[in-house]
Amino acid sequence: MALPKRTYTSKAMLETIYKWAKRPQRGVTLKDLAAISPQRKQQNAAWLHQELPTRLAVQVVKLDKLPYGMCLMPSVRKVRQWYVSSFELLHDFPKIRSEEDEERFTKVLEEIYQRHAPTLILMAKGVRELKAEMSKHYFDNTDEIDLTDMVEIHQFLDSFFMSRIGIRMLIGQHLEIQKEGANVNNHVGLIAKTTSPVDVAHHAIVDARFMCERQHGISPEVEIVGGSKLAFPYVPSHLYYILFELLKNSTRAVVEKHKDKDTLPPVQIIISDQAQGEDVAIKISDEGGGISRSNYEKIWSYLYTTADFDADVSIDGPDFGMETPMAGLGVGLPISRLYARYFGGDLQLMSMEGHGTDAYLHLRKLGDKEEPLSTTVMPQTI
Repeated sequence: MALPKRTYTSKAMLETIYKWAKRPQRGVTLKDLAAISPQRKQQNAAWLHQELPTRLAVQVVKLDKLPYGMCLMPSVRKVRQWYVSSFELLHDFPKIRSEEDEERFTKVLEEIYQRHAPTLILMAKGVRELKAEMSKHYFDNTDEIDLTDMVEIHQFLDSFFMSRIGIRMLIGQHLEIQKEGANVNNHVGLIAKTTSPVDVAHHAIVDARFMCERQHGISPEVEIVGGSKLAFPYVPSHLYYILFELLKNSTRAVVEKHKDKDTLPPVQIIISDQAQGEDVAIKISDEGGGISRSNYEKIWSYLYTTADFDADVSIDGPDFGMETPMAGLGVGLPISRLYARYFGGDLQLMSMEGHGTDAYLHLRKLGDKEEPLSTTVMPQTI
């Protein structure tokens, strides 16, 4: 079967997009985003009107450059068309000169924000489509294909997803600040001035255990040690995503290793209580059997998963809600690491094969690290 054709974009628009993709981007810090206020929303909208088209254009170029034919996969083409359409909306929008202009612009941003919500899931689906397409031409079945050896795809996706986090952070912060009461209860848009890791962890625990019980009929307990008095400026939704993904992995691993035993060993979250220092440190420990050394590097790839994936399941909804499959999409860990790195933190795993895994999450609490901006030129190493 022939590969699907590219979605049509006019030559003039494509030239415009590639021209905008060469423009410089301006990175922001957590402190910059926390300084945005409703009184400055018109100025912020004017800046977004100039900044976002460049970032969207860069994403289109990245998708066009995806190697091994992945740029031709139906799900990837759909995502690309979203970015083209969003670029056109912002590019054609007139300069923001009044409060009425800002209100109309905000409605456009709302449309864009909602349109791109399923991007992560569709890109994961695109990987499956590539694997299936390659099996028709080069292999007898998809099980023989190890896409983790295709480092270039990982590099492109790493850059693409990091840029996506930045775009959604900028748009989401602007939209949240417009809401009445967005700057009360210690919140400035998406940012909580006193984010409590313990509170966020409790929410992630409830949801991760629910998904584990739904999938396997049982879930281990999750204990929290320390951190009861710790609070710092951060984006709670980012921290929730990271903890939720790590806990999904840990609870599933524990159940699969100990399912024939009378009791399940608990998963433990240890939060550093230190008031000083530049980082907040969180460790998640499980006794789920660990990861083999041969698979360690693969777990950070968007092209690897240890769980079965139902290709027929509906995954066209928002990114990783409670309705999506528990595992199998293959992007949870690498995306979690990008969220950690976005404001200067990091995520690392230490595993003891046969016993379990420790995940070390570091979050920079000073808010002074500028977001990592990528261009259409891809890095040469992961």
